[in-house]
Order: sequence, then C-alpha cells, then structure tokens
Amino acid sequence: MTPSWTRRGVLHAAGGAALALGAAGPAAAVPRAPSAPTPAATAQATAEDYAALRAVWRDLVLGAGFSPTAEPFATRLRELGTEAAGHLAAMAPADGSLWPDLAYADPEPDKDTESYGYSARLVDSYARLRTMAEAYVRTGTGLTGDPALATGILAGLDHLHDTAYNAAQPPYGNWWSWQIGAPQRLLDLCVLMYDDIPAGRLAAYCAAVDHFVPDSAVASYTGTSTGANRVDLCRVLALRGVVGQDPAKTALARDALSPVFPYVTAGDGLYTDGSFVQHTYVPYTGSYGAVLLGGIGLLLALLTGSPWAVTDPARQIVLDAVEHAWAPLIHNGLVMDGVSGRGMSRGVMLSDPRGIQQDDHTRGHGILASVVLLAEGASAAERARWRGLVKGWMRRDYYSPVLEDRTLSLASLAWLAGVQNDTSVPAAVHPPGHRLFAAMDRAVHRRPTWTGSVSMASRRITHYETGNTENLRGWHTGSGMLYWWGDSYANGQYSDAFWATVDPYRLPGTTVSAKRLADAAGGDWGASRPAVDWVGGTTDGTMAGVGQHLRGLGSTLQAKKSWFFVDDTVVCLGAGITCTDGTAVESVIDNRNLGASGVHPLTVDGIAAPAAAPWSAPLTGARWAHIGGFGGYVLGGTTGVRGLREQRTGRWSDINKTCATTPVTRRYLTLYADHGTDPVNASYAYQMLPGADAARTARRAADGSWMQVLANTGDVQGVRVPSAGFTAANFFAAGTAGTLTASAPCAVMVRERGDGTAVVCVADPARQATSVTVTWNRPVAAVLSRPATVTSAATGGSLRLTFGSLTGAAGATQRITVRLG
Repeated sequence: MTPSWTRRGVLHAAGGAALALGAAGPAAAVPRAPSAPTPAATAQATAEDYAALRAVWRDLVLGAGFSPTAEPFATRLRELGTEAAGHLAAMAPADGSLWPDLAYADPEPDKDTESYGYSARLVDSYARLRTMAEAYVRTGTGLTGDPALATGILAGLDHLHDTAYNAAQPPYGNWWSWQIGAPQRLLDLCVLMYDDIPAGRLAAYCAAVDHFVPDSAVASYTGTSTGANRVDLCRVLALRGVVGQDPAKTALARDALSPVFPYVTAGDGLYTDGSFVQHTYVPYTGSYGAVLLGGIGLLLALLTGSPWAVTDPARQIVLDAVEHAWAPLIHNGLVMDGVSGRGMSRGVMLSDPRGIQQDDHTRGHGILASVVLLAEGASAAERARWRGLVKGWMRRDYYSPVLEDRTLSLASLAWLAGVQNDTSVPAAVHPPGHRLFAAMDRAVHRRPTWTGSVSMASRRITHYETGNTENLRGWHTGSGMLYWWGDSYANGQYSDAFWATVDPYRLPGTTVSAKRLADAAGGDWGASRPAVDWVGGTTDGTMAGVGQHLRGLGSTLQAKKSWFFVDDTVVCLGAGITCTDGTAVESVIDNRNLGASGVHPLTVDGIAAPAAAPWSAPLTGARWAHIGGFGGYVLGGTTGVRGLREQRTGRWSDINKTCATTPVTRRYLTLYADHGTDPVNASYAYQMLPGADAARTARRAADGSWMQVLANTGDVQGVRVPSAGFTAANFFAAGTAGTLTASAPCAVMVRERGDGTAVVCVADPARQATSVTVTWNRPVAAVLSRPATVTSAATGGSLRLTFGSLTGAAGATQRITVRLG
C-alpha cells in the first residue's frame, strides 16, 4: 500500500509527506505545470491552470518514470492490487461504517479517547479508498481501470460524505482527523479520480472541506496552526483550491506558509541553532519536522511556475535547514529517536495490514526522500550536495537498505533509486563533528567510526511526550539518555523492537529512581517538564562539554550529570545524586540490545562473565568491562557497578495502544551503578569507548594519565585530557575546576592547538547570567578574536574574560581565540 500523505500516514510510514515523488532517473525533474503563466492576479487563473496543477499533483502522488515491470516496483504493484481487491471485497456500507472493522460513528461524540478512535477510523476509511484509487490508476496492479473498483471507490466516497464528512457534521474526537487526516486523503482521491467524479459530488466534497477547514484555520499562527500542522493545513487549502478551481483558496495556502519560514525563539518551529520543536516543548525534527520538510517540498513543487508560486525569500531558511537541522540528526539512513517524540513508540501499527515495523530507519528513509524532493527547488550547489548526502546515507545503511523499505511509496523508491543510480553523484562521507542543539536540549557527537546523542530535559523541553495513548512509558528518555551507533555495527540497536522490550527504568545513560510510574505519567503533550534551567553545554564544533541538572519525573531525585565528548571517548560524570523516594536509584552505564538470539560476550578485567541468561552479579572493584561487538567501558571512579544479562518480552501495545499486541522477545546486556536506596550525594565517573576492543579498553583503564577528573560535585564537574589539549568544566554554581574558575554558573571548554593558539568556549546553559567572569590560569599572550558579549579581556599570566549578559544568547557558545604565552 502506498501511504496517504497525512501526518498519521507519514509517521506510520517513515517520515515526510514528500514520500510521494517518483523519478525518471538521475536527471529527473519535479513535475511542473506545463506552460504555466507568469504569476499574476489569481483572478486570471484558467481551467487549464487547474488541470496542469492536478497533473502535477498526480505525478507527485504517483511518481513517474519507473518501469512497472522492474523490481522492486513490480512486486509492490502486485501487492497494491491485492490489498485494493481485499478492501473492495470487504466493503460493506452501513450506518456509521464503510468497513465492518472501521466503525467511525461515535455514539457519544466528544473529545475523549474513545472519540479519538472513532475519528481515526474515519481517516483510515479514506485511506483504504485512496489505496483502491492508486490500484485503479496505476499500471501493473491487476486492477488498472477496473470498472468494479471504480464503482466501489465512488460509492465509498459518497457513503463517507453522506454519513460523516459533510458540511452539516460537527467534528468529534481528534481535531487532526477532520482538519488534516480526512481532507488530505479525500482531496488526493479527488485528484486521482477527478474524471470519474461528477461535478456535483466534487462540489459537495469541497463544501465539506470548507466546513471543517475554513479560512480561519490559518488566520493566526497559534494553537494547532503552527509548524508542521500549518504546513499540513496549507496543503489542504492548496488542494481544495485546485480541486474546486478556487484561486483564493490556493493563494491563501501559499500566503499562509510564510509564518512557517522564519526562525523562532520560543514554541514551534526552527531555531537558529538547528533545533526543531513542535507542541511547544518537544524536540521533533524526526517526525513533525519530517512532515514540515516534506510538506513544504510538495507545495513548492506543486505551485512553482503557477500563478501561486511561493516566492517568499524566507523559504531559504528551510532550505538551509536541510544541512543545518536535519542532516546532523541522521546516521546511516536512520533519524535519531531522541528527536522523534512519541513517534518512537509506533512499531507495528494495528492500522497496517502488512504488519511491518516502523523504526528510526524507516522514519529516516522518508526524510531522505523529502530532501531529494526539496533539492529540485534549491540551487544547483545545494542540489548536488544534498543528493550526495542522500547517496552516502543510502550506501551506509547496511541494517535497513533503503530500496528494500516497504514503508516507502513506490514513487519514493523510484526517486531514491534515481539518486543511487546517478553516477554523477559522489556519495558524501560520514562527517565528524559536534552539534549542540541548545533550544531542544539535545547534543550529537560524530566520530569517523561512531555517532552518539544525548537527550535531556529542562523547564524548556519536556521529559518525554505522550498523547493519544502513545509513548506511554517514555518517562525517562529525557533523563540523560545516551544513544550511540557504530559505522558498520549496532545500527539496529534501537530499531530491533527496542522500545517494546527494553526496561524503561534502565535506559542507557540515564540516572533514574526505581519508583514505579503509571502509564503516561506526567501528562500529555509535553506537560512533564522539570523545574530546572541548567541544561546544555558548550562546543567548538569538534569536542564538547554537555551537562544536565536532573530532576526525576514524579520523583524527588536530583543529580548533576555531565558528558565530555573527547576524541574516541565519552567521559561521563554524575554527582549530587540524592533521592528520598524510598526506592533504589541507578545510573545506567549502558544497556545493549542483543537482538532475539545474541550471545555477545562480557569481559570484566580480562575475565569472561557468564554468557547464559538470566545472570546478574556485582562487579565489585572492576576497572573495566567490554561487550563484544559493541565497545569498552572504563569503570574506575564508579562504585556499585553491576552486570545483568536478561531476556525481556513485551508488546508494542504496552507502550502504544494503537500498536500490535503480539509478544516480542529480545536479549539485553546491562551495566549499571546501583546507588542504593535513598542515596545522598552519590556519584559516578566512567569512560565509554564505542567500538574499542578489549585490549584497547584494558590499556585505557591502565593509563591513569590519559584523563584527570578535575571536579565531580553537585556544583562543578570537569575533566582534563592532556593528549587532546582539552579542559572543560560545567559550573552549576560558581567555583573552580583545575585551571578554570567561573564567577557564576556556566559551561567552559578550552582546546589548546598545536599552532600555539587556543579556543576558549563559554556558554550560559541556564540563560540567567547577567554577568560572568571566567579565568583560565594559563599564560596567554593575546586575544585574537572575541564576540561582543565579552566586555573585557585581560591577558598575561592568566586569561580573565568578563562577559556581559548572556541571557539573550539562548545557550549558544561564545567562542574566543587566544595566542598562548
């Protein structure tokens, strides 16, 4: 089945409304309206203009230029025909339903969970009709032009209109179903079946859309009409104008896009640091962001060359965001779960008759297709770079090959195949570097052979998002969860039924109270935000110091956590770990998903631990540990370490009520620090070495000079790595760490370089510093560059930097370059 272009379909079917574009080959162009007039007054639009736009949208939805007899298209087309035939055979129009298993009439219409279910089934009913329409108009389905299928589609459209989606019906359940889900699918159907639908029925369908999506839906950029939602609404209005030949509607859609483009400083949208937030408090680059990216790509492709072309120069912000906002969060074709909100809980959806699991790779593949689409409206240089990025991601995605992804549409497969087969496009390499997304409390660290990411929470960003009975146990994903993937290993770590089977109290990197929490604890839509401000860090773009003042969800737990990203290592510090819940508190060093049958060996100080599950034991006095196939851990400085090998069974429905109830089982190997019950000022200090073998891990553990912990308290955490010229400290309060002193809370990092210069990076993660003085007790001859926020700089036997207010810097790094003395 080709997923319909709705957020719900997008998030189920791997991201980005732009998944609907096909390509003829390496030089294929986005469909354009032929001989379209120069933009002018909308009143001058003609019937030919609308016919051209319908043709463009049809090509965007169906794709073009691929052979229906070539694989994987031939098989997918046959499957589409089989699915459509099944829908036709099962159709049984009745009062309140079109199919017996999709009753949409709500006996007690309101906004409760049950009503949400009824409105969702209305959307699903339109989705089935859309699948049938694709089978009718596509070649190779076995049902192309089938009269009985056409009759069924038209009868279904009439039935849904007459019994539910009409101008007299008040909405119930989820607003999204009525304003986005149903009308997007309905309008796609109107385009695909345009020549078969009588004019009177088209007018009635348009009147229904006008009823549920009036012009006032985009009158102000607030509420549910922001970010990805606004783009979705613009798509509805644009297609409503095309189907109903209403120039004012299409013009409104174009104009209503403009508020989406500019950077924001709060709430929904893109931030200057590359963050993307939806629902005010939720990092959402990987799902709502994918909808925004793909939706804008579709609308630009539809309207370019028409009287309603999008000419707002601010659209360049979205184009810039491909490399600034989306690319850093993609690793080998997957998009990180830490920026996918409740979407990470959507595994095997009940609404998918194929039972295909969605995951970080399938979501990422949709973004790849969106990037290819958007590239056609970008500059030649941008297009070349983006296609190279996509080819590189595709080539490196060994775990989930992109062109084998059955969640992608046929058109998307063709478009991506065009990139893969384009010999003029070199595959971009995996880029090293560090990105700190201060506006969404996320950090990403890239090395040549691995990538890591940290998810945190603050007064600005939620612990996690639940809603619509989804992501019911994501409670601790913002408690310092540390994700990591190798270059050619461990790329399925969070893809292979991880969220359905992992212990939600033992997510890697987190510090957590064992206090039991109810499903959806903390409230829906990002309501669970801790009353803390110091979350963030500072970076020079290569290395970084990142920190979090942690307050537990529904808990008395408090802690200070820091991650220092240095070369091949993440140095992890925790201190001030205090709790009065009456339960145990643990810091999870790592929790590796071994798959359904993995027997990865655990070696501790050179001795093999038991390989059979279940197994649990204290690792008293252990200096290092190594997990075969993953990496090493230097444990010195951490007490109470335990190892655990277990087999866990769960169901996707445990964490998402819209998902399958089939049990799935995976094996896990966990290392964690047990701080005991109600700890007071507990701490930990360990190093994580992704990809290291046991010998290298042992050498690091024996090398006490490689890294020095300068401080690890509730006030200051800092480290020094001489071989990297790296010194960094997170000052949660004024204090000193080695050669660094700060007069107020801030994050400081120094990188000494081989050319006699150094870079000093300072940030105010709490966004509360009206003035701060940072002293580096190291001879400095001169300040070579400094930002305007530095009000004075003294050199000599030490460097003394005084900053004015950093409250308006939004946690961004202030970079100073000096010549060493």
